[in-house]
Amino acid sequence: MTIPRSLFSCLPGLSLALFAALAGSAAAQDKSAPAPIQDKTQYHLFNPTPVALMREMSTDRPDTTESPYTVDAGHFQVEMSFFDYERSFDSGMRTEAWSFGQMNLKAGLFDNTDLQLIFDAYDTVRTTGQGITTSLSGFTDITVRLKTNLWGNESGTTALALMPYVGIPTRANLGSDRWAGGLIVPLGVKLTDRLSLGLMIEADLVPDANTSGYDLAWVHTATLGVELTKQLGAYVELVGIADAGGGPYQALFDAGLTFGITDNLVFDAGIRVGLNNDTPEFGTFTGMSFRF
Repeated sequence: MTIPRSLFSCLPGLSLALFAALAGSAAAQDKSAPAPIQDKTQYHLFNPTPVALMREMSTDRPDTTESPYTVDAGHFQVEMSFFDYERSFDSGMRTEAWSFGQMNLKAGLFDNTDLQLIFDAYDTVRTTGQGITTSLSGFTDITVRLKTNLWGNESGTTALALMPYVGIPTRANLGSDRWAGGLIVPLGVKLTDRLSLGLMIEADLVPDANTSGYDLAWVHTATLGVELTKQLGAYVELVGIADAGGGPYQALFDAGLTFGITDNLVFDAGIRVGLNNDTPEFGTFTGMSFRF
C-alpha cells in the first residue's frame, strides 16, 4: 500500500504539538497522584534496590517507541535482537539488510536514571539489480544513552523521560567516521489495566552524506499496547521520520507480540511495513530481554 507523501508533510509539527499538549495535561493530572509508597531515592548502582521493591520490567524493544521507565538502581538489563531483516527496492535495485545480535546493555545508576550501551554483533547489506551485486558486512556505530525519568516511574497513569544519546563512530564498513547525537522524549499513558499508549518525539543530529555538515531528523511515533493474557502482549505502531535537510519522509507500520516467561525474561517478535515509496518495503525481527 502506498500513501502519498503530501499526506504526511504536516505530521511532524502536528505530532510535536500533540505530544506537548498531552505531556502538559499528563503532568497536571499526575500532580494529584498519590506519592510512591516506598522512597527509593537512597538506592544507586552500588546500593541496589531490594528485589522486593523492584518495578515491573519495562523494555525499549521491540517497538520503535522507547519506554519512559528506567532500570532499577543497582540492577542490569539486557535487550537483544536475535535477528532483524529489512528489504527495500529503489530504481530497480533490491537491498536486503540483516542485523544479528544487536544488544542494548542497561545499568541502573539511580532510582530514576539508567545508562545504556547499544551495539550490533554483526550486520550485512546486499544490493542486487541491473546485473550488479554488492555486499557489505561488519559492525555499525556504538550508541550511548542516558535515560532520566521525570515522573511516573513508580506510580500514576503517565510517565515521561528524557534520553539524550551520542553515536560513537566505529569507522567500520557499515559504520560512520563522524559523531552523531540527539534527544529522545518518550511519554507513556496507562489507558486501562490492560491497554497502554506510548508516544515519542526524537530529534537526531546526523552527518550529511554529501557534505561535512549535519542534518536534523525528526522521529515521531505512537504505539498501542494490549495485555492479552498475563504472559502474552501485543502492540501496533505508527512511525514517521522527517529529514529537515530535505530528504524524503518515511512512514512505517509495525506490529508484534511479547511473551513473558518470567517477570525477568521476555521474548518478542514482529514485522514492519513501509507505507510510502520512500520507506523500506518490509522487515521482520525477533529477540529477547532479561534483567538481573
